Amino acid sequence: MTHALLVIDVQNDFCPGGALAVPDGDAIVPGINALMADFDAVILTQDWHPAGHSSFASSHDAAPMSLTQMPYGPQVLWPDHCIQGSRGANFHSDLRTDRADMIIRKGFNPAIDSYSAFFENDHTTPTGLEGYLRTRGITQVTLVGLATDFCVNYSAVDAAKLGFEVAVRMDLCRAIDFDGSLAAARDGMAAAGVVLAG
Repeated sequence: MTHALLVIDVQNDFCPGGALAVPDGDAIVPGINALMADFDAVILTQDWHPAGHSSFASSHDAAPMSLTQMPYGPQVLWPDHCIQGSRGANFHSDLRTDRADMIIRKGFNPAIDSYSAFFENDHTTPTGLEGYLRTRGITQVTLVGLATDFCVNYSAVDAAKLGFEVAVRMDLCRAIDFDGSLAAARDGMAAAGVVLAG
C-alpha cells in the first residue's frame, strides 16, 4: 500500500455548463475511472465553499478573475462556484465516487481559499491529507483532475515539498489557462520535482 491516486475537484461547476467551467473538463472522467483500479488508495478532493466566500468576486463587488490582496497574499476572485450542498458542488455524475477511500473537502473556511489538497492558501493550515497518507504508508501520489494550473498544480507542488514522489497525468487533467497560468504551473511543478506524465 504505497501509491495513491488523488482525483482533484472533478465537480459539476468545473465541467462544461458549470459556474467555473474548465474547457473539456468532463472529457477526463472515463480515463480517471479506468485508472482507479491501478492504485492502492483513491482520494477525491471536493471544493466546498459556503455562500458568500471571501474568494468570490461577488463578495467584493469586483469583476470575476480580478485579483485582490488577502492577509495570506494575492487571491484571484472567482465566480461563485461549488457552494456547499449545491448541484455545482457535486461530483460529476459519471465519476466513480464509490471507489474513493476518502474525500477531502476544501475551501470551507469563509475567510481563506484552498487550492491545494494539503494546505489552505496560507500554506500553513493543513487539510489532514498528509497525515492520512502517512498513516496508510503511502509514499507516492499521482494526480489527475481540475484544474491543471490551479488546484492540481498547488496540490502536486505541496506533495513534492512534503517528500512524496509525485506524478501528474497531464492527459487526465484540464486547465483554465488564465493569463499564462498553465505554462507557469508546468514550470513550477517541474521545478519542484513533479513528473509530468501522459
